[in-house]
Amino acid sequence: MRILMISNEYPPNIYGGAGVHVDYLCRELVRLCGNVHSLRVLCFGDQQEIADNLSVAGVGEMPALFEGATANRKVMDTLGRNIAMAARAAHADLVHCHTWYTYLAGCLVKQFLDIPLVITVHSLEPKRPWKREQIGSGYSVSSWLEKTAMENADGIIAVSNGMKSDIIDCYKPVPEKIRVIYNGIDIAHYRKTLRPEVLDSYGISPFKSYILFVGRITRQKGIIHLVRALPYIEEGVQIVLCAGAPDTEAILGEMQAAVEGARAATANDIIWIPEMIPRESLSVLYSHAALFVCPSVYEPFGIINLEAMACGTPVVASAVGGIPEVVLHDRTGLLVPFDPISDADPEPCRPDLYARDLAGAVNQLLRDPQRRSEMGTAGRKRVETIFGWEAIARQTLDYYNELLSARPDKGEREQPTDGT
Repeated sequence: MRILMISNEYPPNIYGGAGVHVDYLCRELVRLCGNVHSLRVLCFGDQQEIADNLSVAGVGEMPALFEGATANRKVMDTLGRNIAMAARAAHADLVHCHTWYTYLAGCLVKQFLDIPLVITVHSLEPKRPWKREQIGSGYSVSSWLEKTAMENADGIIAVSNGMKSDIIDCYKPVPEKIRVIYNGIDIAHYRKTLRPEVLDSYGISPFKSYILFVGRITRQKGIIHLVRALPYIEEGVQIVLCAGAPDTEAILGEMQAAVEGARAATANDIIWIPEMIPRESLSVLYSHAALFVCPSVYEPFGIINLEAMACGTPVVASAVGGIPEVVLHDRTGLLVPFDPISDADPEPCRPDLYARDLAGAVNQLLRDPQRRSEMGTAGRKRVETIFGWEAIARQTLDYYNELLSARPDKGEREQPTDGT
């Protein structure tokens, strides 16, 4: 089998959960494929790699294709790269795409090569209306691309059962076309790692408990709601916010104002780390934390919760999307009920009430070290049992084989080399 993987993110250019997924899935597929199958990756960037059964080719920025708003130039650049990817796709038996950033390429390759198209859905545009703040009218384009890919895909991989339900609600595909395959975690890397000197380097006291947030400054991750909860957190703990890469200057301004207000309303130290944390240090921060907080308003899966659990740290999280399939309430952490305004606007109906509920769950666990320890142990065991990448890659490879086996025998297909 000749597998073509198309992704915006691929090492070293990774900034979100979809990129982490692609990175580890490709590693494990290469290991499992051996000399039987081959994997080719097309991605955004300047990567170039050739190995026995893996080749990687990055596609760089396109010349300016549109002289309008910045957001539209970004979208046009994405579309230009997709067309370049489609032109470079040949000799493949199946194409697998991730996120709307590559859906145009996937749909074109499906038609050019007459091969099955698989898409992994990491999030849904209708569930993220705030993206209009980021890319303006380009949000209408990304939404259209997502709808088109749903209609054209031969197979749809949902990263959770919650995501499968959302896909059906939003696009009403044939349910049998959707396969739930969870995200995974590198259990060898993410494990209890105690190095107090790393805490010192970030201005965190190793001698005082802290709660931890890790994520981008975006409405999806709910960071503002956590900051609003900080005045209700019991005194005597540190608050560590590993929060950077703001979606817009406006939301960065909101974050700065919210943190300033929280610092004035609590005696607890609030340590805001705006830069990206290296993976090695991140494991240490998870491991030393009393608990990890995930206040997302929309989360199809939530790899960050797996990372914390793998390090033996209990989680307090919103009961949204796929999170309840990862964090088991009262066993590996606590889930906080979340009541959105509407499907079109997933912000909480009563943000102050949600902030207080979030703080209440945090305070419950802060008062009970024994319970936290038991939850941390249960979380690590759950991750080891269910979320290892080898099992996830095997399920993905089996799905590829099912889709190819279901196709009528069309003989050897010609692979175009000149676009004609």
